Amino acid sequence: MFTPLFTITNRLLANIKRVNALISELNTRRFPHVVLLELERTARAVSTYASTSIEGNPLPLTEVKKILKSKPAYIRSSEQEVLNYNEALKTLQELLTKDTLKLSDNLILSTQKKVTEKLLPSLESGHLRQKPVVVNDLRTGQVVYLPPDMKDVQPLLQDLVVFVNKNRVIIDPLILAGIFHKQMVIIHPFMDGNGRTTRLATKVLLAAMGLNTFNLFSFENYYNKNVTNYFQTVGEYGNYYELAAKIDFTTWLEYFTEGIIDELLRVQKLLPQIALSPRTELQPYHITLLDFIRDKGFISDRDYAKLTDRAKATRTLDFQKLLDLKLIERKGKGKATYYVLTEK
Repeated sequence: MFTPLFTITNRLLANIKRVNALISELNTRRFPHVVLLELERTARAVSTYASTSIEGNPLPLTEVKKILKSKPAYIRSSEQEVLNYNEALKTLQELLTKDTLKLSDNLILSTQKKVTEKLLPSLESGHLRQKPVVVNDLRTGQVVYLPPDMKDVQPLLQDLVVFVNKNRVIIDPLILAGIFHKQMVIIHPFMDGNGRTTRLATKVLLAAMGLNTFNLFSFENYYNKNVTNYFQTVGEYGNYYELAAKIDFTTWLEYFTEGIIDELLRVQKLLPQIALSPRTELQPYHITLLDFIRDKGFISDRDYAKLTDRAKATRTLDFQKLLDLKLIERKGKGKATYYVLTEK
């Protein structure tokens, strides 16, 4: 049975508290639907760029955005890698939206198949490795880690999945997602696509926190800022069988949670900038209207007329703008019409 070693240090505890505070703050803020859609597109592009860049993909972010916007007629392997990762993100997002997603061997295998489609032989895409592999230092090319034998990969992976699902309501989801991430790297279950598959599956686990990371931010972005530091922290050095019993996850968990804080702060700063456009900008009378609903629970046109000197036709336009931005919902009919805040 997989039993990871880790310590809840003051640093780790402080990081978890900070993440939860930032998530709570973001979840209490309301942004127009068009703003969130723009953020989703940006986050998906950044995630795709960062996660593939970590593995050595040379395409810059500007080129990645172009590829995602308009699929090239002739696709190189670097472009295929980008398209694959983006498709995997969208697929997992759809499953999360339907609330049908749970960590499993099949989910991990299908994710790896999607990120390696048209890049690996069929026997290596969507299948656990059947050959021995080594991990090399990207700078020197020297072997630095020997993963477990192929005969042990499947039981180790199954053990990890059981551990995660069994501890969903026992271990803090941040710690659980971090442990999964590092252990997947240690097992190294595939011939290729290990890192991309691991980061995608980690996103699924982080979604359990109540913050859908697909929509809001890209934790891969933090790793891509210093790839060497990421590999040194998430990876191990030596022979798996000599290391397994003494691997300590604490340092990695501190780094993992700090990465999420860094990205949440970036998104927190980015959100108001995205919101500033003629289409989405709210005027003082819009804010007054929304504040009234927050206090009372609903508002009617009669209520709004008492708050402002705007004509009825103009008040109708005010309501329509907030409806278009999906900040409010219309209830009732005719003279009994009233408006409430949109459910998140």
